[in-house]
Amino acid sequence: MIRIVIADDHTLMREGLKRIFEGNDEITVVGEAIDGFSVISQVRKGGFDMLLLDLSMPGRSGIDLIRQIRTEAPKLPILVLTMYEEEQYAVRSIRAGAQGYLTKESAGDQLVNAIKKVASGRPYISMEVAEQLALGIMTPEKEMPHTQLSDRESEVFNLLASGKSITDIGAQLHLSVKTVSTHKSRILTKMGMHSLAEIVQYAVTQNLLAPFEG
Repeated sequence: MIRIVIADDHTLMREGLKRIFEGNDEITVVGEAIDGFSVISQVRKGGFDMLLLDLSMPGRSGIDLIRQIRTEAPKLPILVLTMYEEEQYAVRSIRAGAQGYLTKESAGDQLVNAIKKVASGRPYISMEVAEQLALGIMTPEKEMPHTQLSDRESEVFNLLASGKSITDIGAQLHLSVKTVSTHKSRILTKMGMHSLAEIVQYAVTQNLLAPFEG
């Protein structure tokens, strides 16, 4: 029996996932987490075999959260299940310590298989992500402006591009308005931009915006 914890701040998504596992005698949900803090609490409490993790949640989230989980529980398998397309975060997630990456849009029948594979210690990634990882090892990555951003800056960048205000971003990431403003300034400097409009235009052009979550 694979005991999993579902980490997602959307109640409908958590309930939908639990319905998928109903009647499955190989997978059982033993816990839930709605933000980065409750994820770490579940990890420290233990008693489960795998974490099903959404990348975008209130509090500490994303790549930064994966790295902290790795520090707290080095052997805990992590399967990322997110709205973010693979091209945007998959390689970063795997390099940070996740064993698998699956978009919510493409999950469907793949989810149960992905959980079994990751829980058994094997990776679950698409051929496209595997190719990106291999190319990153064999050849230097062509640096696009957004690849110069740190993980936290990337998070702020995506929230800015999605139309979130500095105040909203601070509340979601549990950062002060001053800290978010500092991140915004660094993003503009690193990317050679001068305005929020340029950030939005770049994100749209490069297809970096995550689909809206319901």
